[in-house]
Amino acid sequence: MSDVKLLTVSVDEGEQRLDRWFKRRFPHVTQGAVEKMCRTGQVRVNGGRVKASDRVEPGMEIRIPPLPTGAAPSRPATDGVSAADTKMIQDCVIFRDEHLIILNKPAGLPSQGGSGQGDRHVDGLTEALKFGYKDRPKLVHRLDKDTSGLLMLARTDRVARALSEALRHRNTRKIYWAAVAGVPNPRKGSIKYGLMKAGGRGRGGEGEKMVCVHPAKMADYPDAKRAHTDFFVLWFLGTRLSWMALEPVTGRTHQLRAHMSELGHPILGDGKYGGSGTENMGDGWGASIGGEISKKLHLHARFLKIEHPITKKMMTFTAPLPDHMARTWKTLDWGENDVPSDPFEDDL
Repeated sequence: MSDVKLLTVSVDEGEQRLDRWFKRRFPHVTQGAVEKMCRTGQVRVNGGRVKASDRVEPGMEIRIPPLPTGAAPSRPATDGVSAADTKMIQDCVIFRDEHLIILNKPAGLPSQGGSGQGDRHVDGLTEALKFGYKDRPKLVHRLDKDTSGLLMLARTDRVARALSEALRHRNTRKIYWAAVAGVPNPRKGSIKYGLMKAGGRGRGGEGEKMVCVHPAKMADYPDAKRAHTDFFVLWFLGTRLSWMALEPVTGRTHQLRAHMSELGHPILGDGKYGGSGTENMGDGWGASIGGEISKKLHLHARFLKIEHPITKKMMTFTAPLPDHMARTWKTLDWGENDVPSDPFEDDL
């Protein structure tokens, strides 16, 4: 027999029923034993009597009476996910409740597996995002591997369907920040080029590249899909580069990257759509400060405004810049709080 212990519900255990929390910590103790210890007051939460079906939350202190040998407490295992990856993906969580989870996805981590993506991706790490719930959360949308920022996951199929539908409504706002070569003129506008997959395959990933199609020629390309991006120049440095707000009205593969390239202002660090244009613009941005700028993609899902699928309350989220973009912003003396969070709001 062991002594009385006081254990605290950890953040990664989340909100769950007391008996389920107990079973994960002490798998050798039966359900009947847990119910009896609660009924007799041997198990208490924050000093008070509880039932096995009561819910516990992170930070609550649980009194554990003497238990049979072999039922030593342990941290819950996360099947198939290493301790390091568990910590990494849980540290990405900026909001969660019983319906949805919002992540600030790091650059370099794919949303899902696929050609050339490897085995490590957000979808493969969702076992570590259950937080005591039975089912793994589900991705509602995706971000490119090298794009950082806000990513939504739903805890149930019902919520996933509701969020997917909400993403198609105009009152939902998804705004990305990007640093691009040059300065667009006009400083505010829309890009409505259609997108279609490039033909062929190759080491350069041609088969995964999207090609822009002029709106007037859409009928000539049956595989092309309509695409619409709104853009706004938030700040600029001479003629060298610009800080852009981009809103994808549609959600096509590589839409923002392909559209900015077609506009003649590729996103910095975009080797697929920018090529050497993101590295050296001659008398442009690369002439003097290129060495100070990271070669990683400068595209970040910064702002999200969406209606909660259950409570119907409007929620807004903001994701801090990834390290490489934060360093660029510091180099250029661009302040994150010096621009409106939603420069397109007046257009509604």
